[in-house]
Amino acid sequence: MIQTLEDMVRRLCAYCLECKYCDGFTNYWCTLLPPLELEYKTSIHSSTNQTPALLEKGWNPILPGDSLRKDLLEKHPTAAS
Repeated sequence: MIQTLEDMVRRLCAYCLECKYCDGFTNYWCTLLPPLELEYKTSIHSSTNQTPALLEKGWNPILPGDSLRKDLLEKHPTAAS
């Protein structure tokens, strides 16, 4: 997990260096850890076909986009396919 998070932070910092609106953002890389950890813990891993959050806590966190997807699927059921 630590190597994966390190790679995620490094890639995001490299991207921010290229972005003219992100001057100095890479100096605060530690502020990236909570959202990157959430991304990591809610991603399905190929070795287990489960998310780390589900394996660790027994449930997956509700993400902001989850309610948007639910609303979209209720209005447009064919969007799931």
